[in-house]
Amino acid sequence: MTSYPDTADLAPETHRASALRPLAGTVALVTGASSGIGEGTALALAALGASVTVAARRTGRLDALVETIEGTGGRALAVTADITDERQADATVARAVETFGRLDVVVANAGVMLLGPLAGADTTEWRRMIELNTLGLMYTAHAAVPHLLDSAAHGPRQVADLVLVSSTAGRQVRDGSGAYNASKYAVTAFGEALRRELTRRHVRTSLVEPGAVETELPEHNRPEIQQRMRERYSTMERLTPADVADAIAFVVTRPRHTAVNEILIRPTEQQD
Repeated sequence: MTSYPDTADLAPETHRASALRPLAGTVALVTGASSGIGEGTALALAALGASVTVAARRTGRLDALVETIEGTGGRALAVTADITDERQADATVARAVETFGRLDVVVANAGVMLLGPLAGADTTEWRRMIELNTLGLMYTAHAAVPHLLDSAAHGPRQVADLVLVSSTAGRQVRDGSGAYNASKYAVTAFGEALRRELTRRHVRTSLVEPGAVETELPEHNRPEIQQRMRERYSTMERLTPADVADAIAFVVTRPRHTAVNEILIRPTEQQD
């Protein structure tokens, strides 16, 4: 495993963020980073100068992502973890802090979308979504908040960021997505509660709610659901993961006195 010095011991010039690298000298953690929005966000934050810990269950994908980041001069750490297990969520945060010395930005992105009618549903799908979309995100936040508070008080920016990746499904209920809606509405409530608790201590909690994005999420659904989704989105130019990563990068690079509490980002052609 690559060893990195504690960021507190880095040369002073490392902490002087330029206009092109506003996150230079900071440390970020991205969950669900093996593909899609998480992968795109990790690349974006690394390009802005952050040392990035990438977490997910697929080791090979994470290792390839770390190789890409390090190949462009960045610093990265892969942690294979299932954050629906609270102990693994705790250990993921601990690895990031042990390796890089601090934690300034957390992007809680890991999630799954399993659609279908509520009547007669397979409740194991409900459980998967609540465990990952809601509890996994909450476990990650719980483990990270003490470190974010410390960085807000003592870190180079004097502010820290917790970004919760939700969905338009956390704002609007649609037929066939009720359980998914429930998991994302919970994220909205949890994020607002955290914001109220932490904002005076300069830990900014932000909710990012993408609409239709070109990712692997639909592939986890049953074949008949996948077909319906293809029919719905076949003529729509969907967002790319880089589009959402760009929004997240905007959130975490605002001046200390500015908090972007919520970003709703849809494809131009999406109506709901």
